[in-house]
Amino acid sequence: MADTNQQSPPPQLGPLQFLMSNKLETAMWLSRLFTVYCSVMFILPILGPYAAANFYQRALLANALTSALRLHQRLPRFQLSRAFLAQALQEDSCHYLLYSLILVNSYPITMSIFPVFLFSVLHATTYTKKVLDSLGPNSLMFIRNLLDKLTSNQQNILKFIACNEIFLMPATAFMLFSGQGSLLLPFIYYRFLTLRYTSRRNPYCRTLFTELRILLEHFIMKPACPAFFRKMCLNSIAFISRLAPAGV
Repeated sequence: MADTNQQSPPPQLGPLQFLMSNKLETAMWLSRLFTVYCSVMFILPILGPYAAANFYQRALLANALTSALRLHQRLPRFQLSRAFLAQALQEDSCHYLLYSLILVNSYPITMSIFPVFLFSVLHATTYTKKVLDSLGPNSLMFIRNLLDKLTSNQQNILKFIACNEIFLMPATAFMLFSGQGSLLLPFIYYRFLTLRYTSRRNPYCRTLFTELRILLEHFIMKPACPAFFRKMCLNSIAFISRLAPAGV
C-alpha cells in the first residue's frame, strides 16, 4: 500500500522546454554566446579590419545587453532615487554595463575586449552545463570536459581580467595622447576602475593592485636598482595610492 502512495519523479525537460522555461536566463546565455562569437571574430580578424571593428562594437553592445538583463534580475524594482543608484553601482553587472558604454565608441584595442570575452565565457559555462544535462547526463562529454577545465581555471582567468582592467587605465591615457581617444575617456574609465576596486563580489582587482605594489617595491629595493628609478617608482606608488577609494 505504501508503494502506491509514492509519487514518481517529474519527467526531465528536453533542451527546448528547458530553455523556454527559463527565458531570462536563456536570453542572457544567448547574448553571452553572441558576445563570445563577436569577440573571437575581433581578436582573429579573418574578415578584415573593417569587419573586426564592427565585431568589436557588437561584442560590447551584446555585453551591455547581458549586463542590463543581469542588473534587472538582481534589482527588479527600478526606483528613481539616490539609494537605488548607490545600490546599483555596487553590482558587478552595472560596472560592466558602464564599461561597455564607455568603450563602445572608442578606438578598438584587444586589451579592452578580453574582460568582456572572458566574463561571457565563464558566466555561460554554468548554464551550458544545465543545457547539456537536459540532453542527457553523458551527452557531449568533450564539451563537458572543456567546461570543467574552464571552471578549474576560473581564479586565474579572473586575475587576468583584473590585470586587463588595471592596465587599460594607462592605455586610455596613451590613446588620448596618440589622438585615438577622447579627453573624457581616462577620467570616465578611472571612475569605472574605482568601482571595480571597491567591488564586494569580485575582489581580484583590489588584490592584484596589492600584489603589483608588493612586487614592484620588492624589485626597486634591490641594491642594483638605480636611485632615480627607485624614487620615480615610489612617487608613482604614492600617487596611485592617493587615487584609491578610501574606506576599502
